[in-house]
Amino acid sequence: MKMPRIRKPMKLYTAFVMSITLSIVATVLISSYIYYRNYTHAALNQTFLGDLDLLTRTSKDVNSMKDSAQSLSFQIYRNSAISKLLNYSSPDVYDVAAGMNELSNTLNSMPFIDSIMVYNSASNTFYIAAMSGQNGIYAKEELVDRDIIRTLDRFKDYKPFTPIPRVYNNHPDTVTPVSVYTYLCYDAINTSQTINSAVAVNISASWINRSIALKEGQLPGQTFIIDDQDRILSTETLLPAELTKAEEQLIRQSVMNQETGYLIRDFHNVKSLITFTRKDSLGWQYVKITPYHTLVDSVGAIRNTSLTIAGAILAAGLIISWLLSGFLYRPVRRISAKLNVLETERRNNSQTIRQNTLRDLLLGVRTLTSEQKLERLKHAGITFQFQQDYRVILLRIDRFQEFLAKRGSDLATYKYAILNISSEIMSQTYPVEAVTMDDDSLVLLVNSGSTEAPETADDETVFLERLEQVKQAILDFLSISISVTYSPVTNHPLHLHPLYEQVKEASLHRMFYGHGSTIDSDAILALKSKEYIYPMDKEKRLSEAVKLGRTPEVMDILHEILGETAQYPIQVLRLAISHLTMTINNLIYSIQKNSAMDLSGSASVYMPSLDSVETLEEFIAAFRLFLEEVQSKLTEKRSMKQGDLVRSISSLIEKHYADPDLSVNWIADQFDMSSLYISRIYKQQTLRALGDAISEYRMEQAKQLLEQTQIPIAQIADRVGYTSSTYFHRIFKKHYGVTPTEFRKAVTRQPNE
Repeated sequence: MKMPRIRKPMKLYTAFVMSITLSIVATVLISSYIYYRNYTHAALNQTFLGDLDLLTRTSKDVNSMKDSAQSLSFQIYRNSAISKLLNYSSPDVYDVAAGMNELSNTLNSMPFIDSIMVYNSASNTFYIAAMSGQNGIYAKEELVDRDIIRTLDRFKDYKPFTPIPRVYNNHPDTVTPVSVYTYLCYDAINTSQTINSAVAVNISASWINRSIALKEGQLPGQTFIIDDQDRILSTETLLPAELTKAEEQLIRQSVMNQETGYLIRDFHNVKSLITFTRKDSLGWQYVKITPYHTLVDSVGAIRNTSLTIAGAILAAGLIISWLLSGFLYRPVRRISAKLNVLETERRNNSQTIRQNTLRDLLLGVRTLTSEQKLERLKHAGITFQFQQDYRVILLRIDRFQEFLAKRGSDLATYKYAILNISSEIMSQTYPVEAVTMDDDSLVLLVNSGSTEAPETADDETVFLERLEQVKQAILDFLSISISVTYSPVTNHPLHLHPLYEQVKEASLHRMFYGHGSTIDSDAILALKSKEYIYPMDKEKRLSEAVKLGRTPEVMDILHEILGETAQYPIQVLRLAISHLTMTINNLIYSIQKNSAMDLSGSASVYMPSLDSVETLEEFIAAFRLFLEEVQSKLTEKRSMKQGDLVRSISSLIEKHYADPDLSVNWIADQFDMSSLYISRIYKQQTLRALGDAISEYRMEQAKQLLEQTQIPIAQIADRVGYTSSTYFHRIFKKHYGVTPTEFRKAVTRQPNE
């Protein structure tokens, strides 16, 4: 009986390898197509969100500049020196100089301002402080910027402080025009409804549009503004955009007056992504045009690479299947071992993966825009429920620079310990995810409830108690003080990044709350609605106190000025300190100039930086040290100057002691000073009266003449400046207890004895 033929192992292995190869090729092709579609959609959304973020930031910059321009214009109108330029038809030269100096100081303190123009209609005069171009006092007909004149003539067409995009020449020889946003403030309260006076603040368009300026790594494109007069302007030039009728019709029909969104249309004969915002509070819209091919080129490269790889795999599989099929099981075992190693590494690195994923979500690098993405978090070991009520909690290490100096090498270990302690305490009541951020920050994500059962007042109390327990435990176990900032409750995954930005900004109010504080970010957000007016009267009092060297009074006023900013966004504090810095520096400069002293080599004339401290009390303490150092250096300089004066007086006494006219009044006349002043300075420095010093020096000289010569006493009296020998006898006896005659006899007797 014949045994059945057994198939050769080579053919079996070849068929097995070929089937695997074909399966791989099919999988690569199918997955490449799916990835291509998904990547294209993701790239489109990512570009839209990036473009929208740039446009939104520019819109916020323009709106925030409106508030700054309004505050600046009101400040200019209230300024006594500048108001004379606005209201007096013929201010005198001192008023003009003072007003122009105030305008220049204001311009120099705000680098984003291109120029400030003050207009007096009574004299048809413009007072201009500018970074470049015309700068000074110009009659209306001398002004190169004719566009501002047309704007003032049509002032009723513009709302006050609504930015006016415009382009103008700022010098007769200028070829390249200047693009600015003009914020207009005017006084037209009269029967003819014509302008009495006006202030125009021109802010550089390049500074406001810096968010949408093309930077390295950004996709190329064009950006337009649709202003409140429905003009379509280029953000680069602020001139009307050069569009075809079809392109202009597309924007007016599909973009203008629409909600935020995007379109994919042909623009400039190129398929493009058109991203646009809805109208902001100024009635403006922003539009970004991005060529579509720039979005999908990189994705297309992935597709082509995948096809190339698939073809290479297929070709290589056909060749090597015949050569290496006999060794099939050996590579399989190696692959299996490698997979086991990778699985072990994955388990060991799961914590790192979870941290990186959560950090990317908080920073906005990744977004939770679909159920699929939420599901992927579970594969990374993240079970946090972003579709249920949750909060974002930011922990910041207090006195961080001091911490780095002492324990900086163990920063990562301490952060890990803080995360463990805070997670353990919070997890007693809530599901928690924790992640470390850069520098001094850590974040807790806390599921505080569910969508069906919103958080109650009791829940809020429990939540705050848990936060206090976290702070106390970290202080007890690690001797580290932390400040906590928490967000409101939300149940939308897309709110994660905005909430993180909100608590991050709110945490800066630790400056007012102090170390170990607990800050509600919603309460800080509400402060943005308040309008701040800088207290010029208190600044004036502070300046007077600095001039008089009254440090306690200076500190009290500084505390009042800066303490008031706690009711406003943190930017108000920065602006107030910037204003005070300029004022204090000017005062110190004036003190140096008036006193003919130079402190540049011995004392800093710059106030401490707000970035170098964490609380307002630390800043005020640093400022006190700064002020005391300046006062000390000034006192030292004055003392050195007074010492020079005393040495000059002593030298004068030595040269003119024989002059009968030598007296306190005569010395004062030589120095062109009052006798009371030099007497007081001399006594402060030598602890003796100036008149006594003159008498003592004369007596020393008389004593030497009595000891060394036989000149008659009357002549000696004359030689040391006394016209009366009787008065000389009385003064000599007062100093030495004997008369000149008795003194000479005593000196003559001593050698014989």
